[in-house]
Amino acid sequence: QVQLVESGGGLVQPGGSLRLSCAASGRPFRNYAMGWFRQAPGKEREFVVGISRSGGSTSYADSVKGRFTISRDNVKNTVYLQMNSLKPEDTATYYCAANTFYGGDAYYTRGSLYDVWGQGTQVTVSS
Repeated sequence: QVQLVESGGGLVQPGGSLRLSCAASGRPFRNYAMGWFRQAPGKEREFVVGISRSGGSTSYADSVKGRFTISRDNVKNTVYLQMNSLKPEDTATYYCAANTFYGGDAYYTRGSLYDVWGQGTQVTVSS
């Protein structure tokens, strides 16, 4: 079974940066499409970014486009989310997720297409 562990969250001032990491263990990481989602208090979970298993294709939510960058290291079994120019509205618990059952090299934007989730890491953007 695949397990995902996020890290790198914290408190940052508006305009600052954070890099989140999601380490995978279990079955071969390189076979999975990966994604990041977030959920703020009182709000529904929302898609942030998805990346194909090769890393060749990505999709970003409009709210983070140009500020966030996803990458993956299939040797280190880790996916990263570099977050720059952070805003208070980016405050949320961030979750990484894996799609382990589709074989194509695609990204996915719907949470229902991911079957493994991490425990989440809190990001707070505040002065």
